[in-house]
Amino acid sequence: MKSSLNKGQLQAVTHVKGPCIVIAPPGSGKTMVITQRTKYLIEQCAINPANILVITFTKAAALEMKERFQRLMGKSVPVSFGTFHAIFFTILKHAYGFRAENILRDEQRVEFLRDIIHKFELEIDDEMEFISDITGEISLIKNDRISLENYYSTNCPEDVFRKIFKEYDNKLKRSRLIDFDDMLVYCYELFLAREDILKAWQNKYQYILIDEFQDINKIQYDIVKMLAKPNNNLFIVGDDDQSIYRFRGAKPEIMLNFEHDFKKVNKVLLDMNYRSTQSIVEGAVRVIKNNKSRFDKKINTIHGQGVPIVIKKFKDQNLENMEIIDKILAYKKSGKSFSDIAILYRTNTQPRTLVEKLMEYNIPFKMKDVLPNIYEHWITKNLISYINLATGSRERKEFLQIINRPKRYISRECIDNMQISFENIREFYKDKDWMIERINKLEYDLKMLTNMPPYAAINYIRQGIGYENYLKEYAEFRRIKPDELIDTLNEVQESAKPYKTYGEWFLHMEEYTNELKSQVKNRNHQEDAVSLATMHSSKGLEYKVVFVIDANEGITPFRKAIQEADLEEERRMFYVALTRAKEELYVYSLEERLGKKLEVSRFVGELMISKQELIPNAEIIHKKYGEGIIKAVDKEKLIIYFKKSEKVLVLDSSFCISNQYIEIKRS
Repeated sequence: MKSSLNKGQLQAVTHVKGPCIVIAPPGSGKTMVITQRTKYLIEQCAINPANILVITFTKAAALEMKERFQRLMGKSVPVSFGTFHAIFFTILKHAYGFRAENILRDEQRVEFLRDIIHKFELEIDDEMEFISDITGEISLIKNDRISLENYYSTNCPEDVFRKIFKEYDNKLKRSRLIDFDDMLVYCYELFLAREDILKAWQNKYQYILIDEFQDINKIQYDIVKMLAKPNNNLFIVGDDDQSIYRFRGAKPEIMLNFEHDFKKVNKVLLDMNYRSTQSIVEGAVRVIKNNKSRFDKKINTIHGQGVPIVIKKFKDQNLENMEIIDKILAYKKSGKSFSDIAILYRTNTQPRTLVEKLMEYNIPFKMKDVLPNIYEHWITKNLISYINLATGSRERKEFLQIINRPKRYISRECIDNMQISFENIREFYKDKDWMIERINKLEYDLKMLTNMPPYAAINYIRQGIGYENYLKEYAEFRRIKPDELIDTLNEVQESAKPYKTYGEWFLHMEEYTNELKSQVKNRNHQEDAVSLATMHSSKGLEYKVVFVIDANEGITPFRKAIQEADLEEERRMFYVALTRAKEELYVYSLEERLGKKLEVSRFVGELMISKQELIPNAEIIHKKYGEGIIKAVDKEKLIIYFKKSEKVLVLDSSFCISNQYIEIKRS
């Protein structure tokens, strides 16, 4: 065993007593370290396997870890493997008699929250998105143990959120159900209240190993600290540079402060990368070094230099997509596999046009995430209802979609038949001239839309009818940036551009929707297929060839990232994407998207040049001022003499790197 491990791995595997932190960068063999250390405890330290607990963050990871360990041992051994939730639920089962049917299912949660929304008569257009966002906030409050009175919702007014939270909590209690967050809260409260129960579980789990520790949240950590006492045989493995789940409550600072929480911590760095070439490792490290809240680490690789990282900018998405298609086809033609290739992106709404191109060129692909169908978005449904009414439909459901979008103050009472007529609506409001005007204007607008091409029709709906202003008002109520809704509107309109008639556009929607459904159905059955994944979903995976697309400001880093902590999280996500590549890495940016000018991501600049290279006497080339020599460096300031102008300028190094203004002059 010892001969197959490097120095860092051996140091970690042979650690026995007390707390240990293992920093495991990408491709450093952390799973092997956990399984080998567990084996070492059993075979070399006479530890009872039943006293060992291995915790992972996902059920799939727990199963994989257990299988690898059992193969390593050559037999079944009673070590406990499980997720935080599975382990804590086991504890609750023994204490309170909970069973599987007491766990709230996802569909029940959605149903509960939907009932609450309707009970309080909240007018929510993006209901599923709202439910998802509110679920995240409820989870955050429980995991961080935040007082409801001191929490300010990011999705709706405070009084509305508090009513939703309290009603949701009451519904759970009435149904004797617990959600996943309750498992943690109840377990924490149980250990605080019942020292005898805590002691029993401390005796049971005397050696605790935790994988992906950088993703731990406050309440999970608080429970683990209680469980690990009094011996603190806590062995944690993770990479602070890969902590990308802050939105779920993960706190990378917990890992960073681990050495302050425990005495005599054994700290081990797994510094050898077994995955990527030197150029990929060096490029990724150049980026992540710009984060301040991290462990400083030097990473080596067993591989050679490899081919350089390709960094390229395209005028628009269509050109970017065609470049990717050409590269994939050429790669396949050379006798290699589609499955060697991954295309990674920041959000799951990005690849719609790329997916259409992959379909067009019959390139098999599989998606790690479900691609939201933009044609099923509530904004698209509103637009389609306008068009259907314009082309003769008088169905009540179509009227309900648009009647007060924008606000016309038309009551639902006047559209209570399955088929609606404008004459009946006018009759309902016959004594209100201002309402008759609004009804006449709607009828006129629908007639205007009748024979327009789809692209022009959407333009008329958003500007002539005032739908875009309605979206801005709705965004204010939902406490989201109007840009998020306007971007969806822009994308729907852009998709309509190639089609001359509504019929052609609707047929395209149908074909696209059917293909997406087929994707979902067959997502795990395609063997040789290109992988498409968000940066989040790509974590833990590796591919010979990786394309990171749309590396632009507002996309990565995402536009919501304003605070320094958020920007560091975005940089970690970009780092995760880069480090999925084994041999070839392509980083693509756009000049414009959906008619908007874009700036190249600051992370691309950081990928190209490191601050550590900007030292006195280094020769540089500046985009505007030409060749120069760095005379001195004062913290963030670069004092540069430029030959052409014979001037000395003082420039900000971060600004120059982020905006790709400066590069090292290579001989």
